[in-house]
Amino acid sequence: MKFGSSKNYALLVAVLASFVTPFMGSSINVALPSIANDFLITAIMLSWIPTSYLLSLAIFLIPFGRIADIYGRKMIFTYGIIIFTVASLIAAFSTSAVMLIILRIFQGMGSAMIFGNVAAIISSIFPSTERGKALGISITGVFMGLFLGPVLGGFLTQYLGWRSIFFFNVPLGILATYSVVKLQGEWAEAKGEKFDILGSIILGISLITLMYGLSLLPEILGFIMIVGGIIGIIIFYFVEKNIESPVLNVSLFKNMSFTFNNLAALINYNSGVPIVFLLSLYLQYVKGLDPQDSGLILSVQPIMMALFSPFAGRLSDRFRAEYVAASGMGITAIGLAGFAFLNPETHLWLIGLGLGIIGLGFALFSSPNTNALMNSVDEKYYGVASATLSSMRVLGQMTGMGITMLALAIFIGNADIVPANYSSFLSSSTVSFILFAFLSFIGLSLSILSIRKI
Repeated sequence: MKFGSSKNYALLVAVLASFVTPFMGSSINVALPSIANDFLITAIMLSWIPTSYLLSLAIFLIPFGRIADIYGRKMIFTYGIIIFTVASLIAAFSTSAVMLIILRIFQGMGSAMIFGNVAAIISSIFPSTERGKALGISITGVFMGLFLGPVLGGFLTQYLGWRSIFFFNVPLGILATYSVVKLQGEWAEAKGEKFDILGSIILGISLITLMYGLSLLPEILGFIMIVGGIIGIIIFYFVEKNIESPVLNVSLFKNMSFTFNNLAALINYNSGVPIVFLLSLYLQYVKGLDPQDSGLILSVQPIMMALFSPFAGRLSDRFRAEYVAASGMGITAIGLAGFAFLNPETHLWLIGLGLGIIGLGFALFSSPNTNALMNSVDEKYYGVASATLSSMRVLGQMTGMGITMLALAIFIGNADIVPANYSSFLSSSTVSFILFAFLSFIGLSLSILSIRKI
């Protein structure tokens, strides 16, 4: 296979594989009210269906990124698609919310093996002068998944039931597996190095403790667990600093460009999942829309992301990627601030406009931010850098869901979302969106500061 055709085929595989997991994530959010009705669960329990997936992603991304550097990115990538597909099939037969949450954990594991390697594989094949464009095209697969998720998810939920969403992922997973197997070549720049089991365990326990603590707030046990999780992360840092072959080379964070771009990604994705989660509940409960119509409205954001992401990638090859990313963060903050004014009388076109603004902001941020970060490290660390960036994205989404869960716990408590609680639900949404907008303005500053490399 010629190098040029290898690059084209790698792009095809990246787009196809990148489509599967965001499609699952965005489609399941539209189905949450139907799942709640089937299993008769509270708002807090319902929020664990997306949160368990994100938590699993956060735990496994960095370890599998390191394993891929050692044993081969294509191999881990392939196993990830297989695990995700099998978990999707079994999840369609879930008999309880607990069973569904457990299978969502396995889906998260498979997704970690996929997403921890997409940018690394692209960066291994494409030179720096073409990398921004290639990353922009591959990220389009993510955004197309986000676009079709609400639309098809709403349609499938309304006419075939929420279980059909999981069935729909099976043929996609089989096709993606076949495509990856056909891709020639393997990349393992850290081959022969040892895998850090201790660091991986400490990181996993710390993240579980931190996230579960967020779900328990404002109870005192929640604060205790959050402190415990933070202490665990500090211990993880010092363990990794003094180990010969760490799962995460913390010395990479001495590079201020790498550090600030990671922090900017964490903040940007802080509002990613909560936007869809909150607006899906708002549209179906407060506005009384069915899943299909809700999905159509929610698809405005990923449509904008899919349309402008390739353009943003090319833009980041011509100009400073950090400035392009910063502009995207600023636009996102404006859109988030607008959603703080949601009320029962808010016109649907205003919701669509807000989603369009946020979609444009996300598009201008994502691929330029990835391009800037991958250009800041040596090839040997592409896998762990890609996985670290993906971890920041997932940690951002996870903490965003933590903020949302805390707001729900404060304003609604352990109760169902019913008409009597609609005003409380809207209050929790307002607080969440204000916080997300404020954090986005901080992220804008970090993107600009990342230009000052050390």
